[in-house]
Amino acid sequence: MFNSKKWHFGTSLLLTLGMTLATATPLISNPAMAQFYRRRTFPNNQQSQFSNNQQRQFSVARIPAGTLIPVEYDEAEKVVLSPDESMRLRLTVAQDIRDVQGRVIIPFGSLIEGQLQPVSDGTQFLAEQLIIRGRRRFRFDAISRVVTDTEKITKGADAGDILKGAAVGGAAATLLSGITGDKVIATERVLAGAGLGALAGVLLGREKAQVVVIYPEEDLDLRLRSDFALR
Repeated sequence: MFNSKKWHFGTSLLLTLGMTLATATPLISNPAMAQFYRRRTFPNNQQSQFSNNQQRQFSVARIPAGTLIPVEYDEAEKVVLSPDESMRLRLTVAQDIRDVQGRVIIPFGSLIEGQLQPVSDGTQFLAEQLIIRGRRRFRFDAISRVVTDTEKITKGADAGDILKGAAVGGAAATLLSGITGDKVIATERVLAGAGLGALAGVLLGREKAQVVVIYPEEDLDLRLRSDFALR
């Protein structure tokens, strides 16, 4: 026989259970789903951010400060200057210079422009500009060691050995000419420098003097004073 009380009780139980599940599911599932999506998206965002930072880092080719740059001087085997003389030079990079990833940043044959100038203990080359492949120019902050090697010239001596294969500064040429009497020094053998006329009257008649002798391949290797970035 049909029992209406039991039927109503069962129906009420089912309705109550259904309403409970309907109201409880969002409270349980929404935070769970949000946490699930956070777990899925955060690593991807983090990976994307890392990739972008890494890409920006590797896109800037950089040579760190302290890197040694071997150089050559194509014009002469050596340079002869008076101790207080400055002289502009263009040096050639003697080998490929690479970054930490092994990429060639400064290729062999690039040019470095700068100046030899007197310092407290001798003569030093200060680089000013790097020229890559003959057209790209960059500011370049590098210096050589201080060169202290000198040669003494006495009156009547032959300066031929000192000048053989040398680029001679104008002041040094005038100094040597005044002491040795070799007028050719002040005309044909001078490859750089100026001021011969102004110095001649002061230097003529001196008995001895010293000149600075620089061998570029041995003395002028450059060391970067700051990072060089090639963008």
